[in-house]
Amino acid sequence: MTLLILGVILWTLAHYFKRLMPEQRAAMGEKGKGLVAVAIGVSLLLMIFGYRWAEFIPVWTPPSFFTHINNLLMLFAFFLFGMSATTGRLRGKMRHPMLVSVKVWALAHLMVNGDLASIILFGGMMAWAVGSVILINRAGPWDRPEPGDAKKDKLLIIITLVTFTITALIHLWLGVSPFGG
Repeated sequence: MTLLILGVILWTLAHYFKRLMPEQRAAMGEKGKGLVAVAIGVSLLLMIFGYRWAEFIPVWTPPSFFTHINNLLMLFAFFLFGMSATTGRLRGKMRHPMLVSVKVWALAHLMVNGDLASIILFGGMMAWAVGSVILINRAGPWDRPEPGDAKKDKLLIIITLVTFTITALIHLWLGVSPFGG
């Protein structure tokens, strides 16, 4: 569990560094980008291995129907994540689509995983995303981008469905059925 907690903390600190200590980050120049990237990479490894190696400590038992809600929320999370990169009509409809997608992803996983490691991982990532939105919003106003071509939104829907399918297959390959049972 220690690796998992350290991973969540390192992830948060690496992402908040630029917002909380802008002068120190700026003083590091281009080298700072590499150090932050390494910290984020290490944090991901700590979270992955910390989660996989954590002892299963049940906290609550999710009802089975939450699996269906989880899958619907995950489709929405993939769509939101894609909105952050779209150049279609949806561009500019939401200030923080990637961070909102992390919140939706975390909520979906908290709904279907009632163990302590899941609460630490997904709850920690949700807290990080909430904090990130607050820090970014405090930094200044948002320049809403102009909407683009509607064809790009159709492509976003296709990419969302393909990404969801691939992720479900990866879960199945890892031995975790995202569809219950």
